[in-house]
Amino acid sequence: MTLLVVAHGSRDPRHGQTVAALTARVRLLAPGLRVATGFLDFTAPRVEDVLARLYADGERDVVAVPLLLRRAFHARTDIPAVLAKATVRMPGLTVRQADVLGPDPLLLSALDRRLAEAGAGPAGRADTGVVLASAGSSDPGTAAAFGQLARQWRRASGWAAVLPAYAATAGPTTAEAVRLLRASGVRRVAVAPYVIAPGRLPDRILAGAREAGADVVAPVLGAAPELARTVVARWRTARATGEVQPNCIAV
Repeated sequence: MTLLVVAHGSRDPRHGQTVAALTARVRLLAPGLRVATGFLDFTAPRVEDVLARLYADGERDVVAVPLLLRRAFHARTDIPAVLAKATVRMPGLTVRQADVLGPDPLLLSALDRRLAEAGAGPAGRADTGVVLASAGSSDPGTAAAFGQLARQWRRASGWAAVLPAYAATAGPTTAEAVRLLRASGVRRVAVAPYVIAPGRLPDRILAGAREAGADVVAPVLGAAPELARTVVARWRTARATGEVQPNCIAV
């Protein structure tokens, strides 16, 4: 069996470098397991090319783990379509699509750790408001789930407030959210990007944080050990149950 990490891809080379570093962590957590990486767009190798190479090597059982934080368009549509087309061309190949990485308590731990590394540690949380900044989605259900994640994180971590923000689509933007928290009276404002790798939209998040004068700005999640552990957990669940997630195609 092979664990196939499926990433979106980007013209920004930092994206591919981050995915490669995260994949290396996954390999360390699952010694003996074959771990491959494929991209949907922009970055090589493409998912279909990786599956073709695995098939030529004799692999017939693959679990595809989307390197995505929410069940939005790519998880529900793009990835299932690519996997389905590949299996049509490669008789006997079974590909199961695991669930996306978020939401998960491990990711909240990673956000806390990234903020602590940037200067917003456990002390002073009651006086610190956090902007939880995402790339954004046009899916109303995704926005509602993201708001719920923000509320869950505030309750679990003790921040004074956690306000969602978006680099694209619906507001508030990162800069607007920083100003809203400042106006609410919190002593400090921190920004936590809820994104995996650097790129155009994450850069927009960081620019908005600087523009509005955020006190602390955490880096993206990157090759966080918590993220790697979540990838392995999703693979194990898909392997053990043999089930695909809702809105995914069984191929």
